[in-house]
This record gives sequence, C-alpha cells and structure tokens, in this order.
Amino acid sequence: MSQASGADKLDRSLGYVLKQTATALRGSMDAVLRPLGLTLPQYACLELLEQRPDSSNADLARGAFVTRQSMNQVLRGLQERGLVTRPAVAAQGRALPARITSEGRQILQTANVEVSLVETRMLCGLTAEAQERLLGDLAACTQALTEMQPAVQE
Repeated sequence: MSQASGADKLDRSLGYVLKQTATALRGSMDAVLRPLGLTLPQYACLELLEQRPDSSNADLARGAFVTRQSMNQVLRGLQERGLVTRPAVAAQGRALPARITSEGRQILQTANVEVSLVETRMLCGLTAEAQERLLGDLAACTQALTEMQPAVQE
C-alpha cells in the first residue's frame, strides 16, 4: 500500500475527520478565548452556569467534558477572578453550588460573540439545510455510540 492511498483512507475515515475538525475547532476557540483570559473549560463552565445556576461540580464537569478534579480547579480560578461565586460551606451534603456573577456574565457575552464567529466561519461552506442535516446526523451518531456504552456508576 502506498502512502498516498493510506492518507486517502484516513481522509475517508469519519472518526479521523471528526477528530481533525474537533482539533481545529478547539484551536480556533482557544485563540479567541485566550485574549479574554479564558480557557475552553472555563468558557464552558460559565456558559453552563448561565443556563443552569447552582449546578454542582459533578454536573459542570460532565457538561464541560472534564474530570471533577479539573472542574474544581476551573471553578477555583473563576472564583478567584470574581466570575463565579460558591458558598464557603455546603448547605447540604458536600456539593458547593456555583453561580455566575455579573462580571462573569459580561465576559461570557464577549466570549459568546467570539465563539459564534468561529462557528460561523467553520460552517460558512455549508447551506442552512446542510448545517441542520449535519447537526442531526452528528446527534444521531452520538446517540448510537452512547447507547453502546455500559451505564457508568458515579
């Protein structure tokens, strides 16, 4: 097998192309978030807290695709910057529910504009119909793979 045909095979591998796309998207998002002093997990955390105030560390970690330990570091950093608040002591159990602050909302609004521009650029070669189809197809792929995985106990 020649190297050219091996490369062609990779270019036809959906998993490989998805990883390439995810890597390019991550790099582009990192580039626009960096001047705002945000990492992608920090941005995801702020977005999740805007949509779901009082989320637990575990819920935020799942939503941002990071470990609980990583999310704890993310939250500490955001809290030190005044972008998130958490109680010093848990009202019940061990969970310290987090909330986005007004300063956090301001930086999130700016970040959302920048991230939206990245997504617009990524999709600029697709019609509106193709974008909707892609979204549906990727959701179907995610569902199929999720259904294959055994239930994970937390």
